[in-house]
Amino acid sequence: MIRGWCPDAWRPMMAGDGLLVRIRPRLSRLTGTQARALAQAAQTHGNGMIDLTNRANLQLRGVTEAGWPALLSDLQHHHLVDADPAMEARRTILTAPDWQAGDDTHAIATALLGRLPDLPDLPPKMGFAIDAGPAPILTRTPADFRIERASDGALLLRAEGRATGCTITANEAPDALIALARWFLATGGVQARRMARHAVPLPGWATGPHAPAPTRAIPQPAPAVRGIPFGRTDAATLAAFLHASGAEALRLTPWRRMLVEGGTDAPGFLTAPSPLMDVDACPGAPACPQASVETRALATRLAPLVPGTLHVSACAKHCARAHPADIVLTGRDGRFDLAHPPRSGLSPDQVLALFGPQ
Repeated sequence: MIRGWCPDAWRPMMAGDGLLVRIRPRLSRLTGTQARALAQAAQTHGNGMIDLTNRANLQLRGVTEAGWPALLSDLQHHHLVDADPAMEARRTILTAPDWQAGDDTHAIATALLGRLPDLPDLPPKMGFAIDAGPAPILTRTPADFRIERASDGALLLRAEGRATGCTITANEAPDALIALARWFLATGGVQARRMARHAVPLPGWATGPHAPAPTRAIPQPAPAVRGIPFGRTDAATLAAFLHASGAEALRLTPWRRMLVEGGTDAPGFLTAPSPLMDVDACPGAPACPQASVETRALATRLAPLVPGTLHVSACAKHCARAHPADIVLTGRDGRFDLAHPPRSGLSPDQVLALFGPQ
């Protein structure tokens, strides 16, 4: 079943382990105080599990319907959720996580957050990427309207699905993004639901010959870049890391990593490259009611055995990964289908035998 909408804090989604509540930190950043409050909220109102999504959002899991109002109040108190549900729904703004105060990414994202009342209500799953560093880093992350760096160093406004765009200034960017979002709706974009599928020619002012600069590499796990396998942690682990490190803030990324601001080195999460960082696996059974297979234990065992990227999906929706992987396993009726070479109806042991020592 494809739901066609994304949960947020005001509109949680029922999963196999309770309500799933999504949080969109402003500028993809949590202060130390906010991070500690979030860990406490996950333990108090949920099952303690915290997911980092491919849009740099956080999801608290296992929230009860009775506990959800208190959780919502806690999140608003710590400025993690907007008090207006309509404004919260519009805050689908992904920010390149390595912004510095006052740079173009920070200035444009901050200005756009201040213009939420001017944004139209877009179809679910649509969003903005503010990616104005020295070169784009969010290219492979889902978005519909992008601000990024052009190959000549200028700022670029580009609609997803178009190879080129037009150059603009940082001051013009918020108005241009709002205007392009309104144009999308005015030209029937609701039917397409995403910018990349909207085949209507762009307005002349949003058209240009400028290509984005080559994509730069995402940061690898290191003491200041903590890797989170499958994007899943728990409140106790997060709280212990914050206490031991004294981190001033955490920057969230779409790549199952978080950048640590300030503090000292401390144990917790991955600090070196690992095969687990090349693996995508959805929560699987029993957390997802549409899943008939467990995914992450198998993915963990497979990670050191497979070449390239691995995607283990509990169903045909393939929620955990937006792009093709080298090895794809899909759950069906309690077993797995392998995409290439094509095999079907495999048990976990049979999957492991295909890739393990012969």
